[in-house]
Amino acid sequence: MKKVGKKTLWALVATLMAALMLAGCGGSGGEEDKQAGPGEEEKFKVAFVYITSAGDAGWTYAHDLGRLYLQDQLDWVDASEIVENVPENPADAEQVITQLAEQGNKVIFTTSFGYMDPTINVAQKYPDVTFVHCSGYKTADNVGAYFGRMYQARYLSGLVAGQATESNIIGYVGAHPIPEVIRGINAFTVGVRAANPDAVVKVVWTNSWFDPTVEKQSAEVLLDAGADVIAQHMDSPAPQQAAEERGKLGIGYNSDMRAQAPGAVMTSPMWEWGPYYVETVQAIKDGTFDPTPTAGSLTYWGGLKEGLVKISDYGPMVPEETKQLVEQEKARIISGEWDVFYGPLKDQNGEVKVAEGQKMTDDEMLAMDWFVEGVEGKITAPQF
Repeated sequence: MKKVGKKTLWALVATLMAALMLAGCGGSGGEEDKQAGPGEEEKFKVAFVYITSAGDAGWTYAHDLGRLYLQDQLDWVDASEIVENVPENPADAEQVITQLAEQGNKVIFTTSFGYMDPTINVAQKYPDVTFVHCSGYKTADNVGAYFGRMYQARYLSGLVAGQATESNIIGYVGAHPIPEVIRGINAFTVGVRAANPDAVVKVVWTNSWFDPTVEKQSAEVLLDAGADVIAQHMDSPAPQQAAEERGKLGIGYNSDMRAQAPGAVMTSPMWEWGPYYVETVQAIKDGTFDPTPTAGSLTYWGGLKEGLVKISDYGPMVPEETKQLVEQEKARIISGEWDVFYGPLKDQNGEVKVAEGQKMTDDEMLAMDWFVEGVEGKITAPQF
């Protein structure tokens, strides 16, 4: 037997210690980093920046499901690097995005509107990293902008709400008064009024994406005003829980919220980000990703047809007649025969904004800054 000298022994010990240290180091999201072993190809690192923690419902939860799908589908990807609860102010966001670029991530997805300018600023310093920003409208040579035609799913959920209301007052807890949210409220109202021309949609703004206490209080204000259905553009299920506590109904958002308020939630417009993340990361790896806008100011804007947006399964309180109406309208949108913002459309003051036989362009929809007829509420200045 060959004797092992002291130097060799210490080298073996050092190697073992280093291996143990690497095994104990996880990504910022708590998952184990995947280090390349001898003869293995180094993983393609992809990072995600989140506005809240992933939790079990809502906006960030939906993105995190997409991240996990990406990790599962592409075995050469390491998508374990996530940073949660990142404020939308430039200093904090830029610091986090810069750190992720410095850590060797090849792709960084920034998943909230307020990260748009910080993403653009950091991208200028790291031309070899690809940045992909959700819901904004700025692109660059190494920055793409992606979003979904959630207005289509909002319209379908509006049909459900319109047929369910008995008071003809539907409450809507809104986040920030930006085109994304305004467009969603308008699409929802178009659906509500298609099902029930006498119904109105009352809007209360929270000026935040996630604040369960304020969300619930806002829903209670709407319930006190006579609303018997509560819809939302917020990240938590708090508005739905407020509706449930009052014995009223609701329309969730982002993910299927029936588990959080089973007595209230009829359905939820929701996201399926996974296939998009797989397609985009594969294209970036292959060198075929093109950030050039293809729909208005967005690199990618998928909808019902692409499966990026949909509505969840229904609660037991939704009648078969309503389900059939939704399926009929869904098929019409997917076929391309019709879309939500086709004329005639009037604003709150009764002025025709889209003439009969006309339709809004992508640019017009992405810049929407007016409410359709049937909405009760004012559009105030955003407070980021």
